[in-house]
Amino acid sequence: QPPPPPRQHTNEGGTDGMWGLLVNSRRPGLVRAASARVVRVPSLAFGTGSRKQSSVCRGEMEERRRGVVGRRRLSSAASTSANSASMAVPATMKAQAIMDFGGPEVFQMVEIPTPTIESNQVLVKVAATSVNPIDVKCRSAPRPITNDLPTVLGCDVAGTIVAVGSRVKKFSVGDRVFGCAGGVRGMGGALAEYIATDPRLLARAPRKLPLHEAAALPLVTITAWEGLFQRAFVQPGDKVLVHGGTGGVGHVAVQLAAAKGCRVFTTVSSREKASIVEDYGANPVNYREETPESYVQRLTDGRGFDVVFDATGGSDLSASMEAARVNGQVVTIVSQYEADLSPMHFKGLSLHVVFMLIPMLHGLITQRERQGTIMKEAARMVDAGELTPLIDDMVFGLEDVAAAHARTEGSQKLGKVVVRITDEE
Repeated sequence: QPPPPPRQHTNEGGTDGMWGLLVNSRRPGLVRAASARVVRVPSLAFGTGSRKQSSVCRGEMEERRRGVVGRRRLSSAASTSANSASMAVPATMKAQAIMDFGGPEVFQMVEIPTPTIESNQVLVKVAATSVNPIDVKCRSAPRPITNDLPTVLGCDVAGTIVAVGSRVKKFSVGDRVFGCAGGVRGMGGALAEYIATDPRLLARAPRKLPLHEAAALPLVTITAWEGLFQRAFVQPGDKVLVHGGTGGVGHVAVQLAAAKGCRVFTTVSSREKASIVEDYGANPVNYREETPESYVQRLTDGRGFDVVFDATGGSDLSASMEAARVNGQVVTIVSQYEADLSPMHFKGLSLHVVFMLIPMLHGLITQRERQGTIMKEAARMVDAGELTPLIDDMVFGLEDVAAAHARTEGSQKLGKVVVRITDEE
C-alpha cells in the first residue's frame, strides 16, 4: 500500500519554517523543496526496501519461519550504546535520493531517518562511495534491480562501523571497512551519511589506502575477480587480453591477471592510457591503430589469447571472439544487446557473463561471504602494492552527486569517479 501523504501545507509557493516543503502531487508521500535546501522526508514516505524482496537473505527468512531468528530490530542508537558510548548516531541523516528516473538532475538532497539495523547487520558511517555504470542505469530508467521510488543509490561503500548487531562476530565498532554493499533492490544505498548492511559483504579496508580511495575498488574488483578466477580460471603463463585497460573493471582486471603471473595485454586509445597500463604490468594495444587480426598475429603468432576479458561491451564482444584462441575463454560484463555468437561455435569458445550484484539481489549467503573474502584479498593486495585504484582527478562531495554522475557519463573522465561523504580517512 502507498504511504499516507504528509500534512498539506497552506503556504503555497512559500516556505514552511526552514525546510520549505511542498507536496509532490504526482506521487503521494513525496515532498520537494521550494529552494535548494535539504528536504526532510518522513520515514513513511521513504523506504530502502522493495515490495518484491526483503533485504533479509533467503536462508535467514527460512530460519525466521522456523523461529530460529528473532524479528526484533535494533535501533542504531541502541546498538551503538551497547558497543561504544562514544559512537553517537543521529536520528536523521542527509542523503542524495532520486525522486524520479531521468538525468543527473533527478537527485535531491534529503534528510531521512538514519537506518536501523537488525541483529545480523552493521551500521556504517559512510566516508565515500564511487559511481559505477550500474548506478547510472538505475538512475536513468526503471529496472528490476532498483528499489521503489524514492530511493538512495550507491553500491560501493567505504567507511567506519558505528553499530553492530548482536549476532555479528566478524566486526567491531570502529573498524574501517569497504565493500559493495547496497544500492539495489531490498538494500539501502551509499549516497548517504550512513548505511545499514550485511557484514558478509564487507572486509576491513586496506591500511595503506585512504577510505575515499578504497571506495573506488569494491564493485569493479569483485567483477574482475569473478570473471578471471571463478569463471575463466586463469593460470600463470596464460595470455590474457583485457579490453578497456583503463576503465573501471578493466584496470583492476589487468592488475589481477598480472599478479597471477599471466602475460597481460590490453586495448587503449591513447599514449597517456598506454603509460598507465604499462605501470600495471600490461602490454598496451592501441585499438585505433591496429585491428584484432593484426595484433593477434603480432602478439600470439596468430594462435589467439587464452582468455579475453571484455570490460566494455558493444563491438568488443565480436573483437573478443576474434582474438580468442580455439577452445579459449571469453568473459564479458556487458551483455544487454544483440550479438552474433556464431564465431563461438566455430572456435569452440566458452562465454562467461559476470553480474556481481546477484548475491545481493537474491540473498545468496554463501556468495555474499565469498565476495567479502574477495574484498579481504583485495585489501591484502593493496597493502602489498599489487593493486592500485585508478581514480579520476575530479572528486565530488555529497552535494555534488549530480555532477559526479554527469562526469561518469561523459568522455573526459579517466578512472573511477569518487564521491566523498565525509573527510574521514
